[in-house]
Amino acid sequence: MRWRWAAASEIGTSHLRLGTRKQDAMACFRTGDSDQILCAIVCDGAGSAEHGGEGASVICRTLSEGLRQHFRQQSALPSDDAVWSWVDLARDRLGAAAENRGKLRRAFAATLVMLVALGDSLLVAHVGDGAVVAREGEGWSTLSPPENGEYASMTYFLTDDPSPRLRISRFAGSYTAFAVFSDGIENLVLDHRSNEPHEPFFKAMLRSVDATAEEGRSAALSTKLSAFLSSPKVCEKTDDDKTLLLISSR
Repeated sequence: MRWRWAAASEIGTSHLRLGTRKQDAMACFRTGDSDQILCAIVCDGAGSAEHGGEGASVICRTLSEGLRQHFRQQSALPSDDAVWSWVDLARDRLGAAAENRGKLRRAFAATLVMLVALGDSLLVAHVGDGAVVAREGEGWSTLSPPENGEYASMTYFLTDDPSPRLRISRFAGSYTAFAVFSDGIENLVLDHRSNEPHEPFFKAMLRSVDATAEEGRSAALSTKLSAFLSSPKVCEKTDDDKTLLLISSR
């Protein structure tokens, strides 16, 4: 698989006004034999959580470590039990960090969106909002939509007790591109009723990623993506942090 991607994460204007840190975290890497396996993670700290950004970073790092270690030992997609073990480890780390600061774990609340692609097999692990969309042929579909709570402004977090609402999904198909993103751009790229992707957006955004000759992360395309996410055109529509991974294997 000739994996190429552009990745960007930009602070929201609401955080700039308040002088607070960006609360999104992301990772995208190849691993396994000959770097054939693609792993992508996006985490979003809760705006209401005092240390949500730190929570997102800990979750992203913990799941990344788990995936790298797993694929050093075997080539199959991780089991549900393995994914749960990494989630439990992240929760333990956040619990320890909270205890050290005299806080509750929910002070580090954050969401999780994780995609693992191995040949024609996919695994998605998801807690809360954000989403994964994919291209098969020339059409786009949502593999894992955002999950909100009782109200539109609510969602679920990996720190929720007694247990997080972790959704683990598996797919098989000839997918040639993916987008993984945080909730900051949901309203720009998903239909708010059906959660189906806005195809013209993704077709336009993936065109350059499909065409690039370099493998792995494209620094040039990532810089352009950062400029787009922080542009007035986007910031007029959302004041939240914005994280987007655009991945192609075509």
